[in-house]
Amino acid sequence: MSTAGVGGRPRATTRHGVVEGRTGPGGIAVFRGIPYAAPPVGPLRFAAPGPPAAWEGVRDAGAYGPTAPKVPYPPRFAALLADPDIPGDGCLNLNVWTPDPDPAARLPVMVWLHGGALTRGSSAVPVYDGSAFARDGVVLVSANYRLGILGYGLFPDAPANRGLLDQIAAMTWVQENIRAFGGDPGRVTVFGESAGAISVGALLAAPRAAGLFAQAALQSGAPEVLPRDRVRAMVRRMAALLRVPATAADFAAVPTADLLAAQGAASRRSSPLAAGPAFGLVTDPGTLPGDPLREAAARSADVPLLLGWTSEEYRLWLAPTGAMRLLDRLGPLAVALARARSGKDRAAVQALREALPAASPAEIAGQLLTDRLLRDPLRRLAGSRAADPAAAPSFLYEFAWPSGIPGLGACHALELGFVFDTLGVPEGEHLAGPGAPQELADLMHAAWVRFAVSGSPGWAAWDGDGPPMVFGGPRSEEAEESVPAVTPPVLP
Repeated sequence: MSTAGVGGRPRATTRHGVVEGRTGPGGIAVFRGIPYAAPPVGPLRFAAPGPPAAWEGVRDAGAYGPTAPKVPYPPRFAALLADPDIPGDGCLNLNVWTPDPDPAARLPVMVWLHGGALTRGSSAVPVYDGSAFARDGVVLVSANYRLGILGYGLFPDAPANRGLLDQIAAMTWVQENIRAFGGDPGRVTVFGESAGAISVGALLAAPRAAGLFAQAALQSGAPEVLPRDRVRAMVRRMAALLRVPATAADFAAVPTADLLAAQGAASRRSSPLAAGPAFGLVTDPGTLPGDPLREAAARSADVPLLLGWTSEEYRLWLAPTGAMRLLDRLGPLAVALARARSGKDRAAVQALREALPAASPAEIAGQLLTDRLLRDPLRRLAGSRAADPAAAPSFLYEFAWPSGIPGLGACHALELGFVFDTLGVPEGEHLAGPGAPQELADLMHAAWVRFAVSGSPGWAAWDGDGPPMVFGGPRSEEAEESVPAVTPPVLP
């Protein structure tokens, strides 16, 4: 049920109580900081998420809720990636933007899962503001989930993949409550970028997530798990630093600030390209019973997919640290190491050199590693259904516009301000630089809205061969001709 509160503020009735949001520009109703699970503190710190306590009266939903405890980005990355830190215990909360909080509206819904290597990030990042989606007739939900040791530490006395369990709890909340915000629980698209896309891949594979969404979009992330030993090694490192046994019961007694300090020290040399200890999803009988790429292909063949990457993902990982210069100094050795790490043969390296004749050794190495981490598994996921006429379609894209920040090129995460149509927020310039093309944001955002509304972003499904749709590159004219403009629905 939807009502209006004091001053005409929008209200919605959830299963746990009434929330009161705010009205934004264009009449969009915004509800922030709604709990979807109990605060993960005390005995719940390393437990599966439990339901939130019901409340009486009206709960204010005017501000973002607490973000999950996390370590800050190193300074060179913090200058590029905004990551607000909001203190508080109730980090398992979500936000809703809606053009019409009327249960009769039955609007399509998109649920956003943020990135950040499963150790950073939150739904409060300004670039993730959902107003443009609501403006165009989509109910946008964004959720926080536990990170790092709290969400993905592997213990003998706690459930694995707790961050994934949080996401499943948030998706369940959407199924149970989104009608009160004008959304249709039968028309839910889950989407995410980087670690958020890895999480979406896990949801495609997880039996517990079956039926919680109808469509999915994976941006610059593919279904994957880490070897359990890699995650255990990170926990053991932290245990040694904290001088406690590597159990959830002992870690639960450690103050949060000390946990985060130990996590930061233990993960100092970790990166998306390294093979050392790290936090991540693992195979687990209760959550992910098998390889998520294989399980996603088998369990979610009826789910339309939007899959893609940026042309130079690796630049965000390598350029800010000076690793590009180091790889260039290594020359052929850098390419050989990347080839071995990626499992590519010499023919693949030669094909890259022919496609990118001016590429440096660092650029060739970066592309090889990007293939291994992103392009190859996403193509395999799309290809698993291309030959099956009964399977749902997959749509591939590539984001090729280069950042205005020197050295970043078309790097990892650059497409986010375009997808959310938030180039105008100050934080959007941190990664894109000034003067990013609004017309490209109009085009890309329209494609995501169209996917949520119709199940197709506006170009042909991938047939197992051929290039993806390219945004911001040499084939952008094809995208401009193929993706129709989105006309917001006429609302009562």
